[in-house]
Amino acid sequence: MRLDNDIKLDFDDVLIKPKRSKMKSRQDVNINREFTFLHSKKVFSGVPIMASNMDTVGRFEMANILKNYKMITVLNKFYNLDDFKRNYTSIEDSKYVIPSIGTSENELNKFLEIYNELVVKPEYICIDVANGYGEYMIEFIRKIRKILPEITIIGGNVVSGEMTEELILSGCDIVKVGIGSGAACTTRIKTGVGCPQLSAVIECADAAHGLGGLIISDGGCKTPADIVKAFAGGADFVMLGGMLAGHDESGGEIIIERIKTDRLNEYNKHIIEEKKYKIFYGMSSNTAQEKYYGGQKQYRASEGRTVKIEYRGKVEDTIREIEGGIRSACTYTGASKLKDLSKCTTFLRVNNTHNRVYEKKEI
Repeated sequence: MRLDNDIKLDFDDVLIKPKRSKMKSRQDVNINREFTFLHSKKVFSGVPIMASNMDTVGRFEMANILKNYKMITVLNKFYNLDDFKRNYTSIEDSKYVIPSIGTSENELNKFLEIYNELVVKPEYICIDVANGYGEYMIEFIRKIRKILPEITIIGGNVVSGEMTEELILSGCDIVKVGIGSGAACTTRIKTGVGCPQLSAVIECADAAHGLGGLIISDGGCKTPADIVKAFAGGADFVMLGGMLAGHDESGGEIIIERIKTDRLNEYNKHIIEEKKYKIFYGMSSNTAQEKYYGGQKQYRASEGRTVKIEYRGKVEDTIREIEGGIRSACTYTGASKLKDLSKCTTFLRVNNTHNRVYEKKEI
């Protein structure tokens, strides 16, 4: 047994100290980034926000909106060749829409069939594994790199610098950082494993950047401020699940609940209002396991929850709020470009008293 006594921080544990700024308007801030990936040598240019590859988020409907903002959608791994032929048709798709696969031979063969059949070839592949610490993960990354040397590989998830380095040296271009931090994830509750997200981002970003690799902060963002803090901590991309759930473009069933209010009508009876919710669930939840695998395996515990999120309408409204929050944060810190935000950031430790901004009810 070993005990690490260093302080570990989550997004709620810090605020960013404002600094003198020359900018007159949020419009002056450039929130686009450009990256050349270490192994594939492909170039990304756009806003480095990603929709998570969850069934209720990583969908073609989401991608059709996010690519207009030059943001990426990482698709869930349950789409097949016919789905791609219908929906994956443009150069914009190859730049802003990313297929996902598991680590089985069947998953790899399925992706290679999709890759070979499509006229517009995917530029990325996301290896969808919750635990990036297994040797099989390293071997799988090496295998894909050998078969498709030109493709940009995303792999993870990890929360430590040494494993970030291992994945990059094995052929990974972008490492997903985060274990147990997602809104629909219960890994920390069920296993006791994880790391506060901000500290994980800071450590893994330092390790990745030293080798020329990049990281994604995956999970833990409940507000635009959390996204800002992830970028300020050194994340190159930020992946969102819960913040993009509950919209028209999100998957998940709509539930309508009738709620008795305190207000009375003309007949002196309580007014009944209808409230809409959408279902949002983790990919290790019982809901996902029942839907795709016929139930939870006996040797597994459910490491995800199924929750109700209040219906939010069109995702474009949320995207504008996110972009506005990032621009505003940059003006407060004197960063004229998102690229410079981490250089302009001083974090202040604070008491953890923040409230969640969306209601989620476990069902």
